[in-house]
Amino acid sequence: MNVCLIGNGISTLILANVLANRNIKVSIYQEAQPKKKLITRTLGISKNNFNYLIKEKINIQRKSWPVNKIKIFNEIEIENSKEILNFGSKSDKIFYIIKYRDLINLLYTRIKQNKFVKQHKIENSSFFNSILKEEDNYDLIINFNEKNKISKKLFFKRNEKDYNSLAFTSLIDHERCKNNIAHQIFTKFGPLAFLPCSNNKTSIVFSILDQNNIIPDHKIKELILNYNKKYKIKSFTKFEKFKLKSSILKNYYHKKILCFGDNLHKIHPLAGQGLNMTIRDIKILLNLIDFRINLGLPLDNSILVEFQNKTKHYNYIFSNAIDFIHEFFKFDNNFGNLYSKKLFNFLEANSLFKKYTTKFADKGIFFNY
Repeated sequence: MNVCLIGNGISTLILANVLANRNIKVSIYQEAQPKKKLITRTLGISKNNFNYLIKEKINIQRKSWPVNKIKIFNEIEIENSKEILNFGSKSDKIFYIIKYRDLINLLYTRIKQNKFVKQHKIENSSFFNSILKEEDNYDLIINFNEKNKISKKLFFKRNEKDYNSLAFTSLIDHERCKNNIAHQIFTKFGPLAFLPCSNNKTSIVFSILDQNNIIPDHKIKELILNYNKKYKIKSFTKFEKFKLKSSILKNYYHKKILCFGDNLHKIHPLAGQGLNMTIRDIKILLNLIDFRINLGLPLDNSILVEFQNKTKHYNYIFSNAIDFIHEFFKFDNNFGNLYSKKLFNFLEANSLFKKYTTKFADKGIFFNY
């Protein structure tokens, strides 16, 4: 069995690893792209997905930091250090934070040691031409890049949204403290997250609305210092920034080509669910592949048909739920946080709501796996 993966991000490398665990030959084709440092970027991995990666021999324990609780604030209540909602407990982990750079280095190291995975550079358009003309020898082709020739020709129908926002990321150095609680603040400028990385380092993700209003880095730092109510900050790393857009692909596959990762769905980072959605997709895709391998059946287009039938509507609902949260708090800030305060006072006392919201964040809509 031969599978071709087109892309060079974390989603590509995770899928390559789990396919290789099944002795499936994997060819990764990477397009020449300018290297991004991504020193400050971190990823949140839900408890369920964290355990899945370990089960698939991607041992991320030593590079990850556990988070037991999330506290959510609005613009008004942060001044009183009083959250409007919280999830989790003192004893149980609800998700883990890992640096982007650490995870990608770990995945590359495993791939280099695996005889079932080969890496190739795409030198010219002849590679894409052979794929489009079906002049290749692969059972399945999985495309992670939304901007390459395959996507532009076959997968251009998308529901897209530009948030007209920039996400600023940084790592802060601070005095040592017990640091296992994440903070999400819905400010009048946009959502601000403090994500613990260790007892003396915390990741910052600040999504600033209206990117046409250019805000210099020192102003971003001032805003963060103003909203920070916990840490005695010593220093910030240089800010990295990226534009915020959402995208949901309308058709997942064409013949034996499947789109995946950000090419399939891209969402607002406020809930830290982008990679988690992809890992859930990987689980479902691999369950379909395992089923066929156990029956001695080939990998073919029927897998892609079933994958779309199983995931498309759930991914659509999940993506729109994240978008709704963003739009709700954006609307609420225009009315002095009147609605969020009343609503979350009610929800905070509702144990059933908190139970299922925690499951939603951990497992997505597929509560049964």
